Amino acid sequence: MVSLLQALEGIPGGRIRNPLKIAFGHTAGRELSPSEVLQRLETLARLQSARIAIKAKGRILLIDAADIIAVEAKGNYVLLHNTSSSHMLRESISRMEEKLNPHGFVRIHRSVLVNAALVEEIQPRPAGESVVRVKGGREYTVTRTYKKNLQLLAQSWIGTDGFVAE
Repeated sequence: MVSLLQALEGIPGGRIRNPLKIAFGHTAGRELSPSEVLQRLETLARLQSARIAIKAKGRILLIDAADIIAVEAKGNYVLLHNTSSSHMLRESISRMEEKLNPHGFVRIHRSVLVNAALVEEIQPRPAGESVVRVKGGREYTVTRTYKKNLQLLAQSWIGTDGFVAE
């Protein structure tokens, strides 16, 4: 039977083959377990940022998902905050959530999505809400409805027992 890596040898270029070789590679002479392979594939997926095409001002712009800081609903539009600019798009916030969820975006408010990789700080408030500060200093309110989504902002939580679960 032909292995996945042997089957990929015929594909030109290394865009698919090289990351899979790393993921399925051998470590110190032993074969990786399925969970180790999955962990490596997730890491590689994060490192290889996807490009997203958006229509803005009569042009189609290609931007890296990793450069998007947040998305805010504005009526029938969304305002996409990029590291260098902002773009108004005719799209619903729920549709944007579906499209950006695989790229590490988390819904923190009925009208806000944030890039989890760019969140720098969470400040709890007495009323059960929180404030999230993202790279660049902009702050967004996390409502109680979406507080459970804060768990998605970090892979492990140390010394924060009960903070996210409240």
